[in-house]
Amino acid sequence: MDDTTRPGRTGLWLNGARGSVATTTIVGLAALRAGLAPPTGCVTELPGIRSAALPDWADLVVGGHDVSAVSPHKSAEHLVASGVLPAGVTGAVAPQITAAEAELRRGYDPAVDRDGQGAAARRMAADIDDFARRHDLRRVVVVNVASTEAPVPDLPEHHDAAALEAALDDPARGVLPASAVAAYAAVLAGSPYVEFTPSMGITCPALRELAERRGLPYAGSDGKTGQTLLRTALAPMFTERGFAVRSWAGTNLLGGGDGATLADPETAASKLASKARGLAALVGEQATAPLHIDHVPDLEQTKVAWDHVRAEGFLGTPVTLQLTWTGYDSALAAPLVLDLVRLVAMAHRAGQRGALPALACFFKDPIGSDEHRFDHQVRRLYDWVRATAGGAG
Repeated sequence: MDDTTRPGRTGLWLNGARGSVATTTIVGLAALRAGLAPPTGCVTELPGIRSAALPDWADLVVGGHDVSAVSPHKSAEHLVASGVLPAGVTGAVAPQITAAEAELRRGYDPAVDRDGQGAAARRMAADIDDFARRHDLRRVVVVNVASTEAPVPDLPEHHDAAALEAALDDPARGVLPASAVAAYAAVLAGSPYVEFTPSMGITCPALRELAERRGLPYAGSDGKTGQTLLRTALAPMFTERGFAVRSWAGTNLLGGGDGATLADPETAASKLASKARGLAALVGEQATAPLHIDHVPDLEQTKVAWDHVRAEGFLGTPVTLQLTWTGYDSALAAPLVLDLVRLVAMAHRAGQRGALPALACFFKDPIGSDEHRFDHQVRRLYDWVRATAGGAG
């Protein structure tokens, strides 16, 4: 690939930069750049995609926002102890972790940012601008990997860009959750955006309008790493063979910070709604589909998902499937974060704007797409990569 067609030096700006997913992403990227680990789990390294006009691993520079003060080194130590990160690799890339930590800035905290959300977003946008300037970056892709937020009331300002910007400049009002403040900051900085959580982020209609008006691509929402990945691959098997799915029950067992966050029923509601929408689209609303999330601290970074499926076959005979998925949540998410920053950078380089429905295979609740069948999503991704690579110039 001619280097002139590649996106070039690209910033990966992580909102929630001191958390487990971000830390695993930072360590993983450093390991890939140093040749200490193969790109296992990275879709952008598969045949048919890796030859596209993507930024090289060496082109990616990491920075980010977070309200926490925890050192990424401490986060990495915890992930090593939990079995997520290999100690040898983490030790070998310690200088790169330090370099990334030097690029972390304070995120939006309503308890601290008393001048209003607009002022906070402008401060955060200035951080991104400064980062891009100092590192001579062609673009910065912002990825939200912060903790999941509870659903927020839908307000009129969420649907009108001018009204939203006016409301954000009123220090007495707080009309956006933290994820959407981060997305607004990204738009102000001219940065493409990826919503990797089920939080509002760029899904706010007014922010989508602003992003499209400024020529920015965006993607989301809620990274598809485990149970929903299985469901979007297996559910079409039932429906395309003509079985009638009567029930699909699911349980998630989570440790770590994500499990603790989702132990709050209000916060878990965003995640459960995101997961349920895709299954309903695949098997129909008539199927009974109870789903819940349990916090099991002893699991630490391990994610366990259990599903029980009952379908009706020929002459009413029952067909039953039970399956369990177990993995380290951060290690499942980190390669997708790296994939998404490369693909969104390519889209931005090609002049694409607005939602990127071709990236639906990465998300539980894809923006701009109602296609949830995984094989169909993957085919669309490959078609889009070929078309975008062919049209870049």
